[in-house]
Amino acid sequence: MILVVGVILLFVVNVILLSVAGRSRLSVSGPDRFAVSMVAPFQEVVTHSLRFVRDIWRSYFALVSVAKENARLERRLREAEAFNHQCLEVEKSNARLRHLLNFKPAHPQQVLPAEVIGIDPAAWSKTIIINKGRADGLEKGFPVVVPEGIVGQVISVASRYAKVLMIIDPNSAVDAMLQRNRARGIVKGADGGGCLFDYALRKHEIREGDTVISSGLDGVFPKGLRLGRVTGVVKHDAGIFQTVAVTPFVDFEKIEEVLVVVTPPASGADAEP
Repeated sequence: MILVVGVILLFVVNVILLSVAGRSRLSVSGPDRFAVSMVAPFQEVVTHSLRFVRDIWRSYFALVSVAKENARLERRLREAEAFNHQCLEVEKSNARLRHLLNFKPAHPQQVLPAEVIGIDPAAWSKTIIINKGRADGLEKGFPVVVPEGIVGQVISVASRYAKVLMIIDPNSAVDAMLQRNRARGIVKGADGGGCLFDYALRKHEIREGDTVISSGLDGVFPKGLRLGRVTGVVKHDAGIFQTVAVTPFVDFEKIEEVLVVVTPPASGADAEP
């Protein structure tokens, strides 16, 4: 505001001095020279002031243009980051699916890929929901697996969805055996997200690190699928069984896709060793 007022005053003074000089422009007398000497500095100041204001005005519009361009570029950058994130998720999903579909069960069973779309939030229930159901050929009792091992068993089926009971649920039970010495037992869910190898006889030598696989004798899970690794063994002073802790091979917190075995073995008697 002060700058504008100053420019106006200089302009007024300049006009007055120019009018005085104009009255005697044909003369080179003392008054004319005096008027010119007085007007010239004011004209210089006015000229520089006007140029200064013009430069500020142009700079303002330039800054506004730059700000708009920055906003546009930032928007494009956010869009590019979102697209890149989407591509990364698709790439990871494709890698998981390739890994899943390259998995060959020990028997020529027909399998159906499915996506995990939900998980039971209850602490006492270890179930997941998959996006395949009766319309896709699923039935209650079908095994659910991933390349790392057994996930669980279908316990209820709707038209387009199914609920799967995971092997870490206390209500789950899988007839199993040790891969090394064929000692048999039942793998059941335990507290803390692990499993127990129940009904393992004390006479059998069980070591930490032993691999536990499905026996195929329960008529549900094909023989030879991995369940977990022995991580603890306690032989009691009394009784005929020992307590065996098993850590599953499957990371149940990271399951996103599974395979449902839609042609499970009819009985354990048909399972080949």
